[in-house]
Amino acid sequence: MTKNLQKGFTLIELMIVVAIIGILAAIAIPAYQDYTIRSQVTEGLNLASAVKTGVAESFANTGEWPATMVAAGGDSNGVLPSGKYVDNIDVADGTITITYGNDANAAIGQETLALQPMLSDNNDVVWLCGYFTAAGNTTANLTATAGTTTSGDAATATSIEPKYLPQSCRDDT
Repeated sequence: MTKNLQKGFTLIELMIVVAIIGILAAIAIPAYQDYTIRSQVTEGLNLASAVKTGVAESFANTGEWPATMVAAGGDSNGVLPSGKYVDNIDVADGTITITYGNDANAAIGQETLALQPMLSDNNDVVWLCGYFTAAGNTTANLTATAGTTTSGDAATATSIEPKYLPQSCRDDT
């Protein structure tokens, strides 16, 4: 006598596996989407690093925040930095504004992130990013510098949702 052994899974076991995969996918996909948007925001901050250097150098030479990208050492032909997710980067009275577009996710498309220069007690240029105000920082008194102006604070000029920004650009209160 030969026995027939049944191999494989029962229908209920397969349904349980499908349900578990569905639950994991429902959690993982939104988290991954937020992660990819954050990486797109980071591209803008990386592109802005050279512009930050130009703004700080211009301030060190003139004592005033540069009014335009050209004054900050940018391309005199009017070509603004851009990338795969960044539409452009511009400077207005020292404040750097990063505008997202191109292939950026719709959640940040045409949104802006601002970087505002300030001076610490020992006259180092310190950058306030996005919604970060340094209100909770009691060790540094940051000023916009007497006799100079900035085009408004970075929190007002930033329109990206805080959850997509690096921790250093979120509200500190």
